[in-house]
Amino acid sequence: MTGGTERPPGSRLHGRRKGKKLRAHQAELLETLLPILTLDPTKPIADAAGLFAGRPDEIWLEIGFGSGEHLIGEAEANPDCGFIGCEPFENGLAKAVALAEARKLANLRLYCGDAGLVIDALPDRTLTGAYLLYPDPWPKRRHRKRRFLSDDMLAALARVMRPGAELRFATDIDDNGGWTLARVLRSRDFIWRAATAEDWRQPWTGWSSTRYEAKALAAGRKPVYLTFVRK
Repeated sequence: MTGGTERPPGSRLHGRRKGKKLRAHQAELLETLLPILTLDPTKPIADAAGLFAGRPDEIWLEIGFGSGEHLIGEAEANPDCGFIGCEPFENGLAKAVALAEARKLANLRLYCGDAGLVIDALPDRTLTGAYLLYPDPWPKRRHRKRRFLSDDMLAALARVMRPGAELRFATDIDDNGGWTLARVLRSRDFIWRAATAEDWRQPWTGWSSTRYEAKALAAGRKPVYLTFVRK
């Protein structure tokens, strides 16, 4: 089965779409550079490597990249890999596009909207890895259905991830970490290989921090870094 499958109900990024007025240069970049960097998930993407000029062997996805600090840092540090970033908040997208321009990145593709649409459009076994970093924990019980890594979304991600690919999840909210871990542990597609506490207390090698992490640490919260491996 290839891309274009129906998106699992409820598996989408929730939250505001716009914030304060963009700076003039940011607004200009959304008109000029974003169309070059953007991808179209409304139809199946038959050749994911073809999204990038260098046709990379490895492609990573970041779901909800915020202001893009981590995504841009990873793309700059790994020029031979392709990176797809999804973010529904226009102001965050504008900041990421500005960073991409400043660092002259050619291995980046962006989508302003629901990451579920991009996941559905990708071919089978496309991704080397995926990031979901400090997502909104939706702490109220009635809102937990809005959390992105539902059972259905894990199955959708499993389709587009290669065997051995890593799904990397970071949060500073204990309940969100436990909720996510419970769903991964009952998944038939992913395993959690952590052997000691240090395996999830320390960030990944070459970690590019985010402003959300800085806020968590300033508030005295301790993040966890969970790595799930596609079987």
